Amino acid sequence: MFDLAALQRAVGTHTVVARVVITHYAGSSPREVGAAMLVWCDGQSGTIGGGALEFQASRHARDLLAQGGARLDRQALGPDLGQCCGGAVTLLTEVYNAATLAGLDCDLIARPLPGTQGAMPLAVARLQAAARGQGILPPSQSVQGWMVEPVARPQRQIWIWGAGHVGRAIVAVLAPLPGVQITWVDTALDRFPADMPANVRALPVADPPLAVALAPVQAEHIVLTYSHAIDFALCSRLLSHGFARAGLIGSATKWARFGKRLAAAGHTFDSIARIDCPIGAPHLGKHPHAIAIGVAAAFLSQRTAAIPAGLHKDSA
Repeated sequence: MFDLAALQRAVGTHTVVARVVITHYAGSSPREVGAAMLVWCDGQSGTIGGGALEFQASRHARDLLAQGGARLDRQALGPDLGQCCGGAVTLLTEVYNAATLAGLDCDLIARPLPGTQGAMPLAVARLQAAARGQGILPPSQSVQGWMVEPVARPQRQIWIWGAGHVGRAIVAVLAPLPGVQITWVDTALDRFPADMPANVRALPVADPPLAVALAPVQAEHIVLTYSHAIDFALCSRLLSHGFARAGLIGSATKWARFGKRLAAAGHTFDSIARIDCPIGAPHLGKHPHAIAIGVAAAFLSQRTAAIPAGLHKDSA
């Protein structure tokens, strides 16, 4: 997908930025069509993979920064770059500044590849019409000499309750993933790190359970505050509010006690079972980053946010 927000931030900081995206590949490829990176005069972000492929693409992108425009390169990974993949990758490099960004505020970005002549193909026009009229977004692809990419939008809303060591580790692992928007809740602003990724919103609330009402019902929740009392209140409110998934940090003993208290508070056993506890993969250990890796693995294995259940016990 076309991460327009990231490109806008990069242009705002660096003025002129090249975007490199995979438009097509044959055989083996280090990344998929639509994988992209941003390159500016003294840095870059994102990745198209491949080591030597990315190194050469970055060099070509910087060469293009001064003159602007776009270029299309086809690289045979073995013969051209000495890589073992054995495939061929086609890269589109485009230079953006404030002026060229101005016309990109849409859900589907379609433009001709360098060397393509003539009007927009009917197949591309149909994809645009479906995106505008029905909200149907196609995968990134090249179509009859045009590159078509849906603009990246948050696909999964993650609410993380607690900004302690484990909360920070989980945010560090989840925030770089595509399509993720994180709302991070704790009791005071000074509980959060000074610098946070653009897709993470800090929400300081003196009484965190009151903020449950702000969460969309399709959100996924990870509860790991410094207080068992706050954890319990959050679980109870989440069960009443609704959620796609929810997980709680803690031991089997903690969850057994919480389960009894939640049942006494009027929640059914089926609804209580939707909350997964403990989170992560216990066999990995209790180090904050080990817990975060287990949580991220479960998160990635559950790609369909519409599943009406908490983090499953057999995958967390």
